Amino acid sequence: MRGAGKKSIPTLVKDPQLIARRREQIVQAAVDLFISKGFHKTTTREIAHSSGFSIGTLYEYIESKEDVLYLVCDHIHGELEKRMQEALVESQTGADTLRQAIRVFAHVMEQMDDQVLLIYQEIKSLPNEPMKYVLRREEAITEIFERILQKGIADGSLQVDPKDVKLMAQNIIILGEMWVFRRWALRKHYTLEEYIEAQTNLLLQRLTHHHS
Repeated sequence: MRGAGKKSIPTLVKDPQLIARRREQIVQAAVDLFISKGFHKTTTREIAHSSGFSIGTLYEYIESKEDVLYLVCDHIHGELEKRMQEALVESQTGADTLRQAIRVFAHVMEQMDDQVLLIYQEIKSLPNEPMKYVLRREEAITEIFERILQKGIADGSLQVDPKDVKLMAQNIIILGEMWVFRRWALRKHYTLEEYIEAQTNLLLQRLTHHHS
């Protein structure tokens, strides 16, 4: 997990373990509220109430509603990254690892679809520096695919021009996220497994054949 640029949120509480525990309660309450009502319509009083705190206690752990949004985005990215890393087993070739990584990523997108939508809908409400950090966390997930593509180039199982690796990794992320953003259209025609298979085959046809 990358700490570079991580926002330090001021707190009146000195015990780090208590801060972590309380902020976890705040995040869990806020995720549900932000998903159901949206960031702007959710009040700090509602977040406090759902967390089981008084409004005064809430403000011992955060300074603003934007702080809560930042903690929520950071938590969601952490969860995405953790699930990817846990499920991703290094396969023999870059091509095999890529096939597996696309499957894992699509399943994670399915499991966390509301949270993924929440980040994309509400990230614009973050101040500039925290927003940069949240976007950096997103990049860390893209870099997982960059490393797999580099592995495939090195072992010869994938034909990718090295200068296109970053773009190709972004394309793969969009394929996974498409299941969330275009799900209303896609699920009329595909199950998740059919979608994964079709997209993976299209992608690997392109990446495993030499082009003249």
